[in-house]
Amino acid sequence: MGYYHAYSQHGTLSLAFDLLARVGQILMLQFRRLRLSGPNGRNRRRIKLLLKIAILLFVLYLIDLPIHLYRTRVVRPDQDLDQPFASGCLDPSVMAAQPRENATFVMLARNSETEDARSTVFDIEWQFNRWFHYPILFLNDVPWTEEFKDALSRAVSNETEVRFEVIEKGKWGFPEEMNEEKKTKAKLQMKKQGEKGIVYGDMESYHHMCRFYSGEFYNLEALRPYKWYWRLEPSVRYSCALTYDPFAEMAKRDKVYGWTIALWEMGETCPSLFKTTDDYRIEKGIPRTPAWNALYQVMWYPAPVRWFLGFFGVSEHDNSGIKWNMCHYWSNFEIANLDFFRSDKYQDYYRYLESKSGFYSERWGDAPVHTLAVHMLLPPEKIHHFSDIGYEHDKLWQCPGNAPMDQQLLGNKALGDTGKMTAPSEGGTGCRCKCQENKRRRNINSECTSELTRPAAHHRPSWWQRHNGYYHYAVNNPNNPSQG
Repeated sequence: MGYYHAYSQHGTLSLAFDLLARVGQILMLQFRRLRLSGPNGRNRRRIKLLLKIAILLFVLYLIDLPIHLYRTRVVRPDQDLDQPFASGCLDPSVMAAQPRENATFVMLARNSETEDARSTVFDIEWQFNRWFHYPILFLNDVPWTEEFKDALSRAVSNETEVRFEVIEKGKWGFPEEMNEEKKTKAKLQMKKQGEKGIVYGDMESYHHMCRFYSGEFYNLEALRPYKWYWRLEPSVRYSCALTYDPFAEMAKRDKVYGWTIALWEMGETCPSLFKTTDDYRIEKGIPRTPAWNALYQVMWYPAPVRWFLGFFGVSEHDNSGIKWNMCHYWSNFEIANLDFFRSDKYQDYYRYLESKSGFYSERWGDAPVHTLAVHMLLPPEKIHHFSDIGYEHDKLWQCPGNAPMDQQLLGNKALGDTGKMTAPSEGGTGCRCKCQENKRRRNINSECTSELTRPAAHHRPSWWQRHNGYYHYAVNNPNNPSQG
């Protein structure tokens, strides 16, 4: 999982500008020495030479910059490739009677999280699963207590199946092939991460969890019967009714990966992950695509500076020296096709990461790993933003504006009376959403949402709108977009 961090490029910017400044200082120093030494013919020739060098470098920059921007551009599609699956409320009794997909909810939890897990399950049952009755699979790395199983079994509706499974040996913890010497080294590296103040850097179980969700999760025996999964987390709130089947819609529209919130990763947790992934992309001959280019931050440095950053493996840069914008999907909510993550191409990527030991030498999270894989291996039209789902976890949340009142199916027997809801807003898509008042109605800032949805978006905000903080707002919140 990723957590909000107002990231800074201070290190990279300092490095680049120090290099540029040094070149400028050398040129200016030469000009000054020549001017002070007198206007003789030899000095005039040297001044002309320096001017020619400076002009040549400037011309090369003017030639290189548009080429660089063109190669890293995110091509605008002819039409919008991703839209909400529905607007407002549909009759859940009608939608639930349609054929279902082979799918399950999955929650990784601890026995001590009984109440947090129960509150999430109660919420998702009330907002969706009391009509659709998809099974819920609970996973733990230790045996479940009877208290947890009893509480969660009582939290679901009568027709919802619940299963409590223990993760099999070899899927959780250090890789089986890691010897004791390497384990000792990994623990020392984790300890150093904690000393540096990296969030969860010294928590061994968190590293195990990131590795587990990055690859081992998809090959669990308990998940083998299913094609689709919806990831749940303890202590999550769903603030809108969901009256259609997202699994069925994903399958019908040939989508593979669905998400709600996008935000910045903390660079210190995975400084080499982007370059490692780019190494893999180059090794396998995977071309840059609009989806991949959406991960880039626009860079105005001249080519030699970019090459310098890439050659020396500066954190968060790829082999050519282009910086990752650090945007990633918050993976504590995912609705996705298991076949993609079980595929040879994804599993090969995961094994490549595994061979680099970054899940322990750094804190490579499953959220950035999933994001990089999705944007490297999938075309934009396979990725879906669930902008109509109200989702809250920790201090981050997305709550869409409600669709007009005539789309709220007031009086519908299946929906019943859900109480006071947020007032409808122009362009809203939500069904009976209850957005919390006096709070930000968007996850941190919509910049990452805008960046990651660009490959699928024909309609985009202008440069000037982006400059002024108005980004792509798929959720159509009633508040001013600049509130974030």
